[in-house]
Amino acid sequence: MTSVREDLAPSGVLRASINLGNPVLAQGTPEEPAGVTVDIAREIARRLELPLELVCFDAARKSFEALTTGHADICFLAIEPARAGEVAFTAPYVIIEGVFAVRRESDLAGVADVDRAGVRVGVKRGSAYDLYLTRTLQHATIVRGDEGVDVFLAEGLEAAAGIRQPITQFVAENPEFRVIDERFMEIRQAVGTTKNRHPDTVAYLHTCVEDLKSTGFIADSLLRSHQPDAAVAPPA
Repeated sequence: MTSVREDLAPSGVLRASINLGNPVLAQGTPEEPAGVTVDIAREIARRLELPLELVCFDAARKSFEALTTGHADICFLAIEPARAGEVAFTAPYVIIEGVFAVRRESDLAGVADVDRAGVRVGVKRGSAYDLYLTRTLQHATIVRGDEGVDVFLAEGLEAAAGIRQPITQFVAENPEFRVIDERFMEIRQAVGTTKNRHPDTVAYLHTCVEDLKSTGFIADSLLRSHQPDAAVAPPA
């Protein structure tokens, strides 16, 4: 345990990078964050008998940068090949879905319809779905902004990509739009640390995540943070 503690948090404080830009995983303010990622960070720190510092950001790319530039010790990000070169991931703890929103009168009916010439898709820059669509779309054009829905509206795009829960809320508040119900990706959210950590440290984080899934900790945290639609990932 001592070696894991010293390897993961050499400063003596566990610094956890929290993405407040994903409302399924974190809510609140930088001063008072809440949500499943905050609960997991607190539990890991408790088990390691370390003080915890929560470093909060409004986008996944900033959370990723905090980890890779040495400003955080752990992060909570979707597993993506573009990140795997620098981040050692645990198995996922939560599965969420990426979906498209379109105008109600749009002829885009399914995921396959979106990937065609002339279709422009708004995404949040550096998000998991930005990375995924960048490597999978063959014909559609990606337009990046601070928020996918915002750039979709501002530039009159054909589709907006995002996480199912906030996209569904956006459509509920704006009935001139609709959700393409079919998901375009499964977003596997995991705990990550830098790849220079000792294998025992990464294994410890993996074991923690599996334990928190199996004991109901993750499910309880999601319920407390009013995210019942997010699915706990299956055992690794």
